[in-house]
Amino acid sequence: MRGSLAIYKALKESNIDFICSVPCANLKNLIKLVEEDENIIYIPTTREEEAFGICAGAYLAGKKTAILMQNSGIGNSINAIASLYKTFQIPTLLIISHRGDLKEQISAQIPMGRWITKLLDVCEIPTYKPKTPEEAYKLIKYASSYMFKISYPVALLFDALYWEYDLE
Repeated sequence: MRGSLAIYKALKESNIDFICSVPCANLKNLIKLVEEDENIIYIPTTREEEAFGICAGAYLAGKKTAILMQNSGIGNSINAIASLYKTFQIPTLLIISHRGDLKEQISAQIPMGRWITKLLDVCEIPTYKPKTPEEAYKLIKYASSYMFKISYPVALLFDALYWEYDLE
């Protein structure tokens, strides 16, 4: 669980206190850590655009927010990003499991897996791709500060090889 634990510790040390998630097999260990933390308000959601809406409200209420999601959820959330986050300059940290790339078993995940970096670029969301738990820990701390400097989401994209650290 070293990969999930590094992300969790970085979120905690970055003072993220409000997290929404959408179920994903790769995120299950991280979601469990967040769900059990009494100092983080955790809201499970059924769709990514729902998570964006809830986190926008939490930010406006003074919370420091993050969304845990699969990359396919960016496709579902383009309008929320453009009309809500861009317009009202709302920062949030996006922890994204990159499906549809190496090791993918479900062919329906592949198109979005190939398009995700382009979509994040079109949405003008800075994106970082940590390869190790140590790098994830460092980049999350930088990204959680950077999102406030730009008043906009910052994404961290974790591929299938990253989640192998949870198997150790």
